[in-house]
Amino acid sequence: MRWVAVLYFAQGFPFGIFREVWGVFFRIRGVSLTDIGMMELLGLPWVAKPLWAPLVDRYGDRRRWISGCLVVLAVSLALHGTFSVSAHPGAYVWAVLFAFTIASATQDIAIDAHTIGFLPRGEEGAANGIRVSAYRVAVIVAGGLLLSFAGYAGWTPAFLLGAALLLVVAVVVLFAPAAELAAAERKRFFKPFARWLAKPGSFPTLAFVLLYKLGDQAISPMIKPFWVDSGRTLQEIAWVSNTFGIGATIVGALLGGFLTTRWGLIRGLVVMGIFQAASNLGYATVAALGGGRSGIYAASIFESFTQGLGTAAFLSLLMRLCDKEHAGTQYALLSALFSLVRHVAGAASGWAAESLGYPAFFLYTFFLAFPAFALLPWVKRRVEAVER
Repeated sequence: MRWVAVLYFAQGFPFGIFREVWGVFFRIRGVSLTDIGMMELLGLPWVAKPLWAPLVDRYGDRRRWISGCLVVLAVSLALHGTFSVSAHPGAYVWAVLFAFTIASATQDIAIDAHTIGFLPRGEEGAANGIRVSAYRVAVIVAGGLLLSFAGYAGWTPAFLLGAALLLVVAVVVLFAPAAELAAAERKRFFKPFARWLAKPGSFPTLAFVLLYKLGDQAISPMIKPFWVDSGRTLQEIAWVSNTFGIGATIVGALLGGFLTTRWGLIRGLVVMGIFQAASNLGYATVAALGGGRSGIYAASIFESFTQGLGTAAFLSLLMRLCDKEHAGTQYALLSALFSLVRHVAGAASGWAAESLGYPAFFLYTFFLAFPAFALLPWVKRRVEAVER
């Protein structure tokens, strides 16, 4: 479990740079909002990673993939200090940023695959509780502590400090536990993938992957606008929704991982899924009846906590579905499916909230959570097929 924490800290840190640091750094340097918005396209490698995931599965030790990507990330981050940025960044800046996100996405493939490879079956719940927590801590370190250090010492020392941290982790991960993999099986792809799809309940399980967090994905983009429209200040949003919210998510993930391991995967998915859906009712109640500051605070903390519960159980399912030899490709495909639904649901959420109003929209997202539960008998068959 200590190695799970190390690996997913390594995975979360680059995403914290992408999500929390770039916008601040480039805006302070005078980069236009248009170009900052275009930087979101640099996140496409995280969606497209199934295209080269088979290479990670087929060739080399996954620990060396992780370490090599961390070295590229460190060099790219150190080069941030050389940027001479004006209102419109040049090709050099865009190339360094793209190298950063490509390396991060490739590292994600290798980390997920290697973790599935060395983790004993049945320990996914506890591992994912630690995984979510370590990932969130890394985002806080990158987006909070590194930004604070930049304000004190300047951007170049901050980027060099972040690069040094990544280089240390690059060395450390080489000593992670080995995964026992069948070498001949790693070199195949299409036949094992067809065999994977042919297992009982595969297609309903894929539908479950699409639907399990649909209610959570639909409500998330509208939570911050609801806070603003309810008259909450930036300080309240920063501390309650973001800072305390991340803490509640970590607690929820740790508890959800522990309970999933103790109860079993299917029961964990049911119980955590019910709590995950119930949190949407909290926002629906506050939006319909009011409740003031205390009501919205309670709804926020409960939503963050239950998001951690549901995520731990859900990620445990994704891990359980993957073969160890082909985990990079299979997990990348499953997570890409999940990511696709998140973007589609998020894109439609604004229109739905405007059309229905906040109370009806939040209630609507509660009901979106339940179609997935009808698929659980097939999911159970699919999980049992993996365990046989």
